[in-house]
Amino acid sequence: MSWFTLFLLSIIFIGIGVLSRKYPTFGWRMNEGWKVKGDSEPSDTYIDSVKFGGLISICLGSIFLVLGMMTILL
Repeated sequence: MSWFTLFLLSIIFIGIGVLSRKYPTFGWRMNEGWKVKGDSEPSDTYIDSVKFGGLISICLGSIFLVLGMMTILL
């Protein structure tokens, strides 16, 4: 992979991770929230798993960023 591709992937992964950590219920509202009448919220387990997935995404993006910098230096 070229350094540009690694930087682009890192920006995408970090961005998705930050959004998942900051707004964990957004995806639930788009996929499931419209099916329920009245006020309904996702479970705490769902919110925790989305936040954990966001953390994993941020870690992968950071790894891609470091690899991209290493390819420039080497």
